[in-house]
Amino acid sequence: MTVPRRAMFRLGAGLAAAALAPSLRVALAQPTGPFTLPPLPYAYDANEAAIDARTMEIHYRFHHGGQVNGLNAAVADHSRIAAMPLDQILMRLGEMPEAVRTAIRNNGGGHANHSMFWVIMGGPGGEPSGELAAAITRDFGGFAQFRERFDRASMGVFGSGWAFVTVNRHGGLAVVQRPNQDNPLMDGERVLMGNDVWEHAYYLRYQNRRAEYVRNWWNVLDWGKIGERYAAAKAGTLTI
Repeated sequence: MTVPRRAMFRLGAGLAAAALAPSLRVALAQPTGPFTLPPLPYAYDANEAAIDARTMEIHYRFHHGGQVNGLNAAVADHSRIAAMPLDQILMRLGEMPEAVRTAIRNNGGGHANHSMFWVIMGGPGGEPSGELAAAITRDFGGFAQFRERFDRASMGVFGSGWAFVTVNRHGGLAVVQRPNQDNPLMDGERVLMGNDVWEHAYYLRYQNRRAEYVRNWWNVLDWGKIGERYAAAKAGTLTI
């Protein structure tokens, strides 16, 4: 029996997916060390308006979980560093031993970035209110202007990286970009919010359409949580 080439392609793709699926179901080893994977504050499908459940699961369990494991491995023989809060480690990155500095930068930065990322999502989108809304108007001219500037930063990251909003003790806001898993803490700045524009954050649903992902991402923000981060920054209690 002759099988059409298109059917053969579909069959091959299905078999490949079936072969890969079990590996994705294997649980990542639980982090062993001072740093832990924080519980996801909602179900994997809570952000379906922007991010599909499968992407959420892979991103959280395997990407973030892998970074926590990598950070614990990096500090395993450095008890002084292992006892430090993560924000202090990143702010003093230049003091870290050269042999593990890159591992701490990549994994520690990724751990901080993702820990923030999960917290600020799971909401209904919309716009902020109160002091945060006033600060956005003061520093950007209004929410529409702020969103446009942040979207430009998200789209302007070449390759892998993040767009962030930083906040200082006086409540001043700025939009910045960072490559890879770098975090503004490495430059002495605190993070209010940020969007992950690595392809793993959106590729299953959007493929190369980063702009669509960036646009939809606003629909799942929790401005109440972001407002709490803003208040903490002004009080001097915001960490990662």
